[in-house]
Amino acid sequence: MSSLPHTLERTVLICARRETVFRYFTDSKRFSAWWGEGSVVDGRKGGAFLIRYPNGVTASGEIVELVPDERIVLSYGYDDPQKPIPPGGSLVTITLHERPTGTLLHLRHEVADAAARDAHVQGWRYQLALFANVAAKDELAGFGELVDRYFAACSDADATRRRQEVDALASDDVAFKDAFGCTSGKEDLLAHLAAIQMHMPGTKLVRDGEARLCQGTVIVDWIAEGPDAKPRGRGTNVFDLRPDGRIARVVGFWKA
Repeated sequence: MSSLPHTLERTVLICARRETVFRYFTDSKRFSAWWGEGSVVDGRKGGAFLIRYPNGVTASGEIVELVPDERIVLSYGYDDPQKPIPPGGSLVTITLHERPTGTLLHLRHEVADAAARDAHVQGWRYQLALFANVAAKDELAGFGELVDRYFAACSDADATRRRQEVDALASDDVAFKDAFGCTSGKEDLLAHLAAIQMHMPGTKLVRDGEARLCQGTVIVDWIAEGPDAKPRGRGTNVFDLRPDGRIARVVGFWKA
C-alpha cells in the first residue's frame, strides 16, 4: 500500500480490447505513440521507462507491478528538480476492465501533496483522451474499408449478399436512424434496406472524402447516386463501432 496521502482518479472507456490497450504499456513504439517521440519502456516488472513530452520535459520511473491485460503500477516523477514530483515521488496505478463496448481504464495517481495532485488533473484528462484515441485507431485500423463495405451493402440489390455483409459488419443489436428510417437489430435494418431497394431502385451510396475516427466513432460524408450515376442527394453518417470492428449504431443526416 502507498503511504502517499493525496490521490487523483480518472476513468476512460477505450474502444479497444484489453490486450490491445495493455500493449501500450509494454511496447516502446506504442508507448511513444501516446507520450511523445523518444519515450521508451522496458515492459516487465522492475523495468524502467522514460517519457519524453513533446515540449522537451522528461519524466521517468519503473514498473512496480505488472499483471498482463489487467493492472500496471508505475513509480513516476520528473527529471527536472524544478518540477513538483521528483523521480520516484508518486505512484500511478492503472487497472483495465473488460466491457462489451471496450476497455474501461481506471487511473489512480498518488502524490505527496494536494498542489501536485491538482496540477495533474488537466494533464491526465488530456493524456488519457489522447491515449484512448491512439488505441482505438490501432484497434479499428480498417474503419475506412468498413464504411465502404457498409455503403456497398446498402446499395446491393441482391438480398442474399446484403444479409451476408450486414451479418459480417454489424452487431446483432445494431441501431439505425435517419430522416426516413429508425431501426433496431439486424433484421429490422435489413428490412429497411430492402425497402430502399424497392422504392429507390438503383440508388447507390458512395463515400465522399476521408472517413474520420475519434474514440471509436466514425464520421463520413456521402453522395447518393441514381442509376445514371448522377447525385440525388448528399449527407453525413455517424458510425459508433465496437472494439471487434463491428458497427453498433448508424445515424444519418441528409443535407438540405
